[in-house]
Amino acid sequence: MKAVGVVEASCESIFELVMGMDGTRFEWDCCFQYGSLVEEVDGHTAILYHRLQLDWCSVFVWPRDLCYVRYWRRNDDGSYVVLFRSREHANCGPHPGFVRAHIESGGFNISPLKPRNGRPRTQVQHLMQIDLKGWAVGYFPSFQQHCLLKMLNSVAGLREWFAQTDESHTTPRIPVMVNMNSNPASSKKGRRGQETSIQPIPTLDHAASRHSVLLDEDSDDDEDYQIPEPEQEVFCPKFEHDNKRTVLEDPSDKIDLSLDQIDLSCFSGNLRRDDRDNSRDCWRVSDGNNFRVRSKHFSYDKTKVPAGKPLMELVAVDWLKDVKRMDHVARRRGCAVQVASAKGLFSLAVNVQVPASNHYSMVFYFVTKQLVPGSLLQRFVDGDDEFRNSRFKLIPSVPKGSWIVRQSVGSTPCLLGKAVDCTYIRGPKYLEIDIDIGSSTVANGVLGLVFGVITSLVVDMAFLVQGNTFDELPERLIGAVRVSHLELSSAIVPVFDANPSTD
Repeated sequence: MKAVGVVEASCESIFELVMGMDGTRFEWDCCFQYGSLVEEVDGHTAILYHRLQLDWCSVFVWPRDLCYVRYWRRNDDGSYVVLFRSREHANCGPHPGFVRAHIESGGFNISPLKPRNGRPRTQVQHLMQIDLKGWAVGYFPSFQQHCLLKMLNSVAGLREWFAQTDESHTTPRIPVMVNMNSNPASSKKGRRGQETSIQPIPTLDHAASRHSVLLDEDSDDDEDYQIPEPEQEVFCPKFEHDNKRTVLEDPSDKIDLSLDQIDLSCFSGNLRRDDRDNSRDCWRVSDGNNFRVRSKHFSYDKTKVPAGKPLMELVAVDWLKDVKRMDHVARRRGCAVQVASAKGLFSLAVNVQVPASNHYSMVFYFVTKQLVPGSLLQRFVDGDDEFRNSRFKLIPSVPKGSWIVRQSVGSTPCLLGKAVDCTYIRGPKYLEIDIDIGSSTVANGVLGLVFGVITSLVVDMAFLVQGNTFDELPERLIGAVRVSHLELSSAIVPVFDANPSTD
């Protein structure tokens, strides 16, 4: 269930209140009894213990408690997303006298609205899908509904709290988590060892500077864009019609448009291709127009345009697993890179490395007949790692999946080289990019939410080289892919040759 309301306060102030678990929470959250920090994973992720104050036939029904992971992020538009999902933890076992409830998915979406009468306004969405467990749920259906509605009343509580609070003072920049040592007198059982105070962790500004690279907040800011020379600014007044035109404006990037199609029949991967909408455990080429990229005049009006036709052809996808991380998969005999090299084609292999109980790799093979000398793509392929890390961009999207997954993944462009460790392997006729998702605690936090429900997801990904200068725009996709309802069991163990030939 979901509750939505408008609160006359800034996103930052609401976020501070939602993240806090001190005595102030009693003033707006009528279901809060007690909260403590179990483990701080990183600046964006924490494991929390939470006791609920439900007040429903308390003589007969035991109180509920929770152990859950909380993940947050700040988006480029100033909005915040706070997500909850139950998690078992060695230091947070069952407590005597409490029934452990289970959050399937939940959280807050805090989005800015236009101010009214000089006061900030924010839309707050609170979603909660919870199983309260215990015998009362089966015998009294109204118990679950009553408690869930009471929890969602926190949106009204936020609105009333700010309505009676003088916000004229300047609030300090927010700590990610404030002191959570509140110990209400109404709950004295099982408190031993939980009354120690928690030291505040770095402020939001500091945490965001270290961990929010996944959001690529500098991806669409002015600081990356290099202003063109004065003689180029004659184009400025003519933007109105530019937003609707196609992105094929840069002659240096017009490649393969007059060439024959690449013969796809000679390429294969172990993950099958299926272009049907309801297919499962497969991939298909995603429409480039589903993604918006920087337009020719991005520096002047921040406009984006549909990406259109990609520069390279996605010819195969491999879904691999092993007991260790799989690097340099292009050396595998018979893979699409080696087939392309034998035919004189250039290929780019994107190896997304996913840590789990086994190590998984999803490898996307993009192929083209040639690289245009001097083009942005050619400079990226032949550039150094510093240049590559500053330009290699991912645009993600989850068209089908639970609310918590869609919110955690988002659709904001991400400079992968700044978010995670990327290794570049340049061969005679190929470039392989190994993307180590496990190198980022933030990415691992998102992965923890996604991996358990991966079979229910449809995920779109577009890869591109970020354009910063006037001559590098509009941006062009390297390629785009849609992966539907992936099964972990379909991954295969690869066989690598000791001395492969990739000429």
